[in-house]
This record gives sequence, C-alpha cells and structure tokens, in this order.
Amino acid sequence: MNRVTLSIGLLFILVIATNLPEWLADDDIIPQTETESAWQPNYQASEMLSTLFDDEGRLSHQVFASKMEHFDLLGFTLFKQPQYTIFVESQTTPWQVSAKDGTLYEDNRIQLENNVEIRNQDEQGFARTIRTDFIEINLIEKTMESDQPVKIFGQHYVINSNGFKANLTTQQYELLDHVQTIYQPQP
Repeated sequence: MNRVTLSIGLLFILVIATNLPEWLADDDIIPQTETESAWQPNYQASEMLSTLFDDEGRLSHQVFASKMEHFDLLGFTLFKQPQYTIFVESQTTPWQVSAKDGTLYEDNRIQLENNVEIRNQDEQGFARTIRTDFIEINLIEKTMESDQPVKIFGQHYVINSNGFKANLTTQQYELLDHVQTIYQPQP
C-alpha cells in the first residue's frame, strides 16, 4: 500500500470516528401535536356565548356552554353543557340542541354526547323532540346522524330507532334500524 492510499484511509477513519457519536445520537424529532403543550388548551371560557353568521350575513348558529376549552394544535374545541341554536334559512324557527358534552371540529362538525336533546321550535314540524346519547351534526349542511338508540317525539307519536339521519333544512328523516312506533291519535 502506498502512502497516498494509507493517508486517505486514515483521513476517512478519522472523519468517521469524529462524527460517529453525533450520527448515533438519539435526536428523535417529536411532532408538535405530541408534545405536552398540545394537550393544554390554548384558551378557556366560562359561561361562553358565541354567535356565528354565514357568508351572506345570515344568522347560522349560536352556542352557549358552561365551559369551553379550545385546542388549536389538535383542531377541536371541547364544551361542557353546550346549548346550540341552529338556524335554517328556509324556516323561521330554529332548532335547539343541548347535551352534557360536546366536541366541535375545525370542519364545523360537532359531536354531542350524553343526554342529547334536539328540539324543533316549529310547532307544526314533524319531529318536535329527538333524544339520544350521541349525535353528530354538520353545521354547514344542517344535517345530523346517530348510530345510537334514538327516540323521536311528534305531536301524537313516539318513534324508537337504533340510529337515524336527518336533514334539518328539508326535515327528512331516515331511520337506520326502526324498532317501534307508538301512535296515539287525538279526538
């Protein structure tokens, strides 16, 4: 072996030896959403009332909550005892939705859990009250759906179902697994 080859080999080994500890160091980059700060709310509110309007300036919905926590990095807002009022442009009376817990996502989808009650403020509407333990509402499309047991109360009837889909604008309801309907006509 000549001196040039031996010098290049030694230089190569020296470079590897000086950089090897740095290359082997465990520098895992932790994504920001997994850090402890992601689990801390960006802001909180008590007795919060918020009013939202659509692109044309019409009232879209209002929300009241006894407690609200917003998590910006995680992309959702948690509510305790939320009460939503959803305005549908084709109707003069809104829908009121209440629950024990709620989660609002960035895509204007809200999931409500525990003692969910939806009330139609229109006395002439097909469904007056809907009760379930879970419901997901799309606030843009004014639709809601649930895969849990649901009770729909009307003027003279009660419908029991395991899941349903509803469009608040058209007031069309689809029962996913109809269980029972009780009809009590009034004289």
